Amino acid sequence: MNVYRHKVHYYETDRMGITHHSNYIRWMEEARVDFLDQAGWGFDRMEQEGIVSPVIHVDCDFKKTTTFQDEIEIMVEIEEYNGVKMKIAYEMTCRGEVVAVGHSGHCFLDQNGRPIRMKKTFPELDQMFRNMTKGRKETCGK
Repeated sequence: MNVYRHKVHYYETDRMGITHHSNYIRWMEEARVDFLDQAGWGFDRMEQEGIVSPVIHVDCDFKKTTTFQDEIEIMVEIEEYNGVKMKIAYEMTCRGEVVAVGHSGHCFLDQNGRPIRMKKTFPELDQMFRNMTKGRKETCGK
């Protein structure tokens, strides 16, 4: 998968010229959407198939500050997947240095809010997620 790139906008910075911390979570979502698009199962396709995948957990550790016009590269990978839940890892770098790392946790629901067992309901997507899971870890913790 290709790395996702985001250029820091002026409105994303605070009065001191530093990127406001809330933006990193937004960038993680942008990168996740791009990641799924690259895999051929973007949110539009998932929703057309009746899959809803809400965020059930998010965290972000900030390592270095970024500022207006910095280009952030975000590497996305599936860290854990068990067919019901998925944990995605994000590494954000700027000029070759790690500026933030984060995770988001997701579950899979039908349009009525009931959990989906992906292996049974969407075997193609389930297999793709399993193949993309780092180290093929089959558990999903927080």
